[in-house]
Amino acid sequence: MEDKVKELLSGCLDSLNLVVDSVVLEEENKQLFLRIGLDSEDIIDLDKVVLATKIIDPIIEKADLIEDSYILEIYGKSKGSDKDEC
Repeated sequence: MEDKVKELLSGCLDSLNLVVDSVVLEEENKQLFLRIGLDSEDIIDLDKVVLATKIIDPIIEKADLIEDSYILEIYGKSKGSDKDEC
């Protein structure tokens, strides 16, 4: 899943200076989440996450990778951290 999503989004976020850092599909409380973590050399503020979401959402929807209903969650990787944080 991660490789497929990264392939689909390759180059799509260049204008925002963002890259896909991680992709996780997981279930929590009987709800499926597709979590996409973004990284950048710049600070990733909420406005960038919103713009990235507007780019990512239609691409993921059109690819129809997940049959079940899910929640798409996109977040920026915290600066100064080696691991993802929501």
